Amino acid sequence: MKITILAVGTKMPRWVDEAYQDYAKRFGRDVTLELKEIKPEKRGGGVTAEKGIAAEHARLMAAIPPRSRLVVLDERGRNWTTMQLAHAMKDWLAGGDDLCFVIGGADGLSDELKARADTLLQLSALTMPHGMVRVLLAEQLYRALSILNNHPYHRE
Repeated sequence: MKITILAVGTKMPRWVDEAYQDYAKRFGRDVTLELKEIKPEKRGGGVTAEKGIAAEHARLMAAIPPRSRLVVLDERGRNWTTMQLAHAMKDWLAGGDDLCFVIGGADGLSDELKARADTLLQLSALTMPHGMVRVLLAEQLYRALSILNNHPYHRE
């Protein structure tokens, strides 16, 4: 299985890149994790939030890998526990599809992309910097897989 994270935003602080890579390298051969950064639309100069979201929508749609289950992070999505994420991952693994998680830009995501999602997932009720979301998502995906593999990383 391949897990792709599409994240609107580039040029993250070094600590974000280092922390993300720390978790990404923990994934084994059976499951790989790949981050694809999507160029954000510049705001200002007549570019409204709506126009920016539309431009980012086009870039995100073009980057979604074919035959992937689409999980979009959204503040109004399902608020799962780590164990619920692990159970969903188990089902997704059994289905054989690759996964694609989407992290939106500063102004959010288009309604069309959210409607296309197989799952809308709330990572947290808190507002977080987008770089932090990358790290937290990578950690939770690793944790969910460690639960499925009976690895001692996760403790109840």
